[in-house]
Amino acid sequence: MPRRTRVHIDGLPLHIVQRGHNRAACFFDDQDRLAYLGGLRDALEHERCWLHAYVLMTNHVHLLLTPEHAARVPQVLISVGRRYVQFINHTYGRTGTLWDGRYKSSLVQAETYLLLCQRSIELNPVRAGMVADPADYRWSSYRANGLGQADPLLTAHPLYLAFGADDESRRAAYRDLFRTTLDDAPLSKLRMALNQDQPIGNDHFYREIEVMTGQRRALRKRGRPRKHKDDGSKAETRQVGLPL
Repeated sequence: MPRRTRVHIDGLPLHIVQRGHNRAACFFDDQDRLAYLGGLRDALEHERCWLHAYVLMTNHVHLLLTPEHAARVPQVLISVGRRYVQFINHTYGRTGTLWDGRYKSSLVQAETYLLLCQRSIELNPVRAGMVADPADYRWSSYRANGLGQADPLLTAHPLYLAFGADDESRRAAYRDLFRTTLDDAPLSKLRMALNQDQPIGNDHFYREIEVMTGQRRALRKRGRPRKHKDDGSKAETRQVGLPL
């Protein structure tokens, strides 16, 4: 079955996940993480993409970014990936690949899902049981977005800037988002969108994507499609949008 075409659109946020090959580790110590972030910063600047949130986990990376030119997004992943593999192979005397060949991506409707996605990314170490508080994890964007730590990789999204009139009020409002746990339902939708390389948003967003790309885009429910018992017709796979 052919791979689903990714949807990247100029000026619209993307949630990206790149995993280690066969889900193996891709970071082994702090110097590795620093090397990756240095390569990421250069790639983002060169390709004119603005990063809003990230987390480096042991065997995968989450990025939330907005590209000026969507066609340049793959080059960001290629550039940082190649540079980092060369660093790791040289440092550890190894050869071969490090990343899965294809990254996952999901176009994000900003007004409905961007802040939820950003929060989910920065809570990854908490959900993984690595730390009790996102502020305790060094290798994410939370310390910058929530505590004001300088991070040259990041560019605040307008929705984040709308939290307050000054930096401290914005950070306080952002920290308030983390006082409650994320519900399973929206997390499941975020994961499903990534796994299917589908956009995430409401029905209006899906219609806009269809107009812009000429492609039908909506999340597909998991599981076997139901059969209609009354007329014996073949089952159809339903495609559903997300609630407003």
